[in-house]
Amino acid sequence: MARKETYVRARVDERLKQESEEILLALGMTTAEAIRIFLYQVRLNRGLPFDIRLKEDNSDILLPNSMRREALDSVYDD
Repeated sequence: MARKETYVRARVDERLKQESEEILLALGMTTAEAIRIFLYQVRLNRGLPFDIRLKEDNSDILLPNSMRREALDSVYDD
């Protein structure tokens, strides 16, 4: 019995699509093949095949040295 195939359609930014296609071409695959691999990995992993997390807040790096020192010292004051 032959498996049925279906289409997956998604709207993406044109620049993202072009830049991604260039990378995939260098890897020797089409966008469709990459999407197929992604979907197989979703099924295999029973979820996304990579971690999704919020970017760490590194705003303390932008603080002046004296304020960073005070923040570090407060950790050891306990």
